[in-house]
Amino acid sequence: MSHTDTIVALSTPPGAGALAVVRLSGARAVAIVQALFSKKNLAEQPGHTLHYGTLREPALGQVLDEVVVALYRAPRSYTREDVVEISGHGSDFVVRQILAALLRQGARLAEAGEFTKRAFLNGALDLAQAEAVADLIAADSALSQQVALNQLRGGFSTELRGLRARLVRFASLLELELDFGEEDVEFADRTGLARLLAEVRAVVSDLLRSFELGNVVKNGVTVVIAGRPNAGKSTLLNALLREERAIVSATPGTTRDFIEDEISLDGLRFRFVDTAGLRDDPADEIEAIGVRRTRERIGQAALLLYLFDVSELSADEVRADVAELTRELPRLPVLVVGNKRDVFNEQLARSKEQLLLSDQQTANHRQETRNKKRETLFISAQRREGLAELEAALLAQVRGAGLAGSGTTTIVTNARHARALEVAAMHLADVQAGLDSGRGTELLAADLRHALGALGEITGEVSSEDLLTSIFTQFCIGK
Repeated sequence: MSHTDTIVALSTPPGAGALAVVRLSGARAVAIVQALFSKKNLAEQPGHTLHYGTLREPALGQVLDEVVVALYRAPRSYTREDVVEISGHGSDFVVRQILAALLRQGARLAEAGEFTKRAFLNGALDLAQAEAVADLIAADSALSQQVALNQLRGGFSTELRGLRARLVRFASLLELELDFGEEDVEFADRTGLARLLAEVRAVVSDLLRSFELGNVVKNGVTVVIAGRPNAGKSTLLNALLREERAIVSATPGTTRDFIEDEISLDGLRFRFVDTAGLRDDPADEIEAIGVRRTRERIGQAALLLYLFDVSELSADEVRADVAELTRELPRLPVLVVGNKRDVFNEQLARSKEQLLLSDQQTANHRQETRNKKRETLFISAQRREGLAELEAALLAQVRGAGLAGSGTTTIVTNARHARALEVAAMHLADVQAGLDSGRGTELLAADLRHALGALGEITGEVSSEDLLTSIFTQFCIGK
């Protein structure tokens, strides 16, 4: 495969539809389409223009389709090459005929992500921006869309380039010192370098902290609804989803396996998992399997929503249940929710609420150093009372763990970027340690080069063919 070939692919999803868009990119894109296109000489037409006509098989003169051809002239195109997009009718058979005719004229089928890869290789996008294209295509919430757009527009890349530019200046001075090693001179101000390192390490640390939220933005928040049988878990799931998704019955143990579905809250995607009721003596083997799966699912959750019946459990029993469920998950955020407040004596409910809240405040204080966050609130899932407060608490749990702890407006969503930032942070710490201990210029320069290399890998200023292949093969063909 050569980067100078003219490539072609279907850029719309396969299958019957109103339209299908076939895209070509390369030096011969216009000439190849012209061989099939009637009515106009495309070579004489300017870029960013549309042209209606028919596509014909040259050998037979057979009409393949009536189409609109869009011309984009290099370098003012997505790939910075000549790009032609053919909009035709969305028939699988017609699309296959058009692609076959274009291949016979000298185009070759594009590899996965090859259009975006060419955009990167030709300088239209850096690597972080190119990856944002895939994120934008996959965006399924308002916040994931905003984050991807910010990265596509270069927000993350601009921040990284600013960091690298400041570090490169000091790195060049350290390299200059190596050239004059025998004269024992210092061109790089060590005090200034220490100040810069502190600033850069703080920004890198903020970016790394944002990855926890970024992972949530990209993949959603898995919330496991757990509790004893007949606590109202399925009723709560239905209330949150605003539909009858789970079967509800007064008979305990109705839910035997978990049921899950998604909603979007203020731009964040939440996946709620309704689970089998937890009890020590399951009624049968099937319920026992359901209980075991519930515990396994809790271990995979980003947040545990423990639901209890306020008319059944005491505050001590609630505390014991939560402690048992989180014994091996000390950092798992927990939202404790009392259900059926509408059928319980209000005075006793208020008394229990105060006891639980008081205990919760104490627990929060004890767990503060372990970053374990818990809240308690009371609802009626049956009457759908308190749902707004519950949704606000869910959002607060997620945002409190992410945005509040980050000093940067950029949110890191890509695991590759996070790994590169971790490597950069490690080498920046080595530079700082070297400054503190008076380490030689050679070692300082080497550690700084490694840090710059890690930051450069994010935007593609430092890259390898293996890395590019790994990234772009994850794209859809035609993008």
